[in-house]
Amino acid sequence: MKKILVSDSIDKEGIELLNKEKDFRVDIKTELGPEELVKVIGEYDGLIVRSQTKVNSAVIAAASGLKVIARAGTGIDNVDVETATRKGIVVMNVPGGNTVSAAENTIALLLSLARNIPQANASMKSGKWEKKKFIGIEVHGKTLGILGLGRIGTEVARMAQGMGMLTMGSDPFVSAEQAKKSGIEYVPFEDVLKKADFITVHTPLNKDTKYMLGEKEFAKMKEGARVINCARGGIIDENALCAAVKSGRIAGAALDVFEKEPPENSPLLALDRVITTPHLGASTDEAQARVSADCAGQVIDFLKNGVIRNALNVPSIEPELLRQIEPYLKLAGKLGKFQGQFVQGPVDVINVLYSGDVSSYNSNPMTLAVVKSLLEVMLGNTLNFVNALPIARERGIKVIEGKTGTPEDYTNLITVEVGSAGGKKSVAGTVLSKEMQRIVRIDDYDVDVVPSEYILICTHDDRPGMVGKIGTVLGGEKINIAGLQLSRKKKGDANLTVLNVDISPSEKVVGKLKKIEGIRDVRFVELK
Repeated sequence: MKKILVSDSIDKEGIELLNKEKDFRVDIKTELGPEELVKVIGEYDGLIVRSQTKVNSAVIAAASGLKVIARAGTGIDNVDVETATRKGIVVMNVPGGNTVSAAENTIALLLSLARNIPQANASMKSGKWEKKKFIGIEVHGKTLGILGLGRIGTEVARMAQGMGMLTMGSDPFVSAEQAKKSGIEYVPFEDVLKKADFITVHTPLNKDTKYMLGEKEFAKMKEGARVINCARGGIIDENALCAAVKSGRIAGAALDVFEKEPPENSPLLALDRVITTPHLGASTDEAQARVSADCAGQVIDFLKNGVIRNALNVPSIEPELLRQIEPYLKLAGKLGKFQGQFVQGPVDVINVLYSGDVSSYNSNPMTLAVVKSLLEVMLGNTLNFVNALPIARERGIKVIEGKTGTPEDYTNLITVEVGSAGGKKSVAGTVLSKEMQRIVRIDDYDVDVVPSEYILICTHDDRPGMVGKIGTVLGGEKINIAGLQLSRKKKGDANLTVLNVDISPSEKVVGKLKKIEGIRDVRFVELK
């Protein structure tokens, strides 16, 4: 009999589905502390969590029989996916279950901002009748700027258009044509800041979106603009927002998420023109029921039939094939992640070519690994092997796969070519042994680069001393160089220098490198 532990509260629909299975025993223990979880987890085949339970390395080490961890929701920050993967545990989530709820929550906060509804309600409850104090504005005819045009951002646009709002948006991974299909005017990020009456963010939180809206961005906004965040805390610099509201530059803000939750002693809580709610984006009966049922169904399918859906760490393939293609799968993921940081502008096409030995295998999982890893650079961990291709299609990205049994200079080669508004970028890699991979081509440059955690790519003039100048900057910043490759097509052409470094260089360091005379371009790629 399979045993499943539900360690966080989930909707009854999911519990009922699990209890219908005669071959399952379901234990609901929602008050387990970390040490208690470690003691009991070894008994279970499946674990279902939400956000409270922390499935860290200690828990996974004690999970001797665990086969699947399922998160009843989208975010997976509370699960150590890498450790689970190493132990062969499938990690699943439920993407898209809260799209409508999150979009409706955004619209609710937008209207509350426009009409001062929470403030007026508080005034009434205190026995006052301050009709003139709470004069608001109409949203009809106003411009809503949407930063992030994924499922939720697009749904927000559709709802706002129903109220007569004009919608404009920006997203590095969505083309203007795709945005237009949803009635959204695609504009640069700066134009959203300058032109929108309301600005709402719907991006994941990562190194590129951290403090995406800060002091400089608020200064560029239309005076009297209003800001909404129902995505992730940390996308907005809360101190900068506080100052912008106090100065009157920003007429008001509505926040459902915070950098620290709960936001104890946050100055934003004391501002009348800032509406705050305790992370209610997915807190509807319908969303909770849908997510709970979907999560339970995925666990049942996997434990009964071996069917994998919405997995974050393994593709839906047979174990024997997985063992054969695992080295190529890892390489494909790294090449996709590389391109996600290397390419510029919205992606139009992803072309994956398999040459030599690797072309004889089922390449679908590898292509999925490329697409998933490339897209999650911008979209975060909502991507998995099931939804990567549908999301690519939603964003107007064409995925092409090609094979040739004839090897080039290597017995096996995976080439990932990406077309975007910023041009075409290509990277190729090979597997030398089960644990040894190499990046062997970047654009038209032949290289031999270990795909390590931190890689700097510098394009520069073909002149003496350039590598030394790069090394001097890195040395001055105490950044150790672990490997170096220099490549050129012919004498006098631009050179490509690729450096494996031990730590992530800051934007300041990259800026210093770009200022070196003769440097044409500097890119940093993180593959951890």
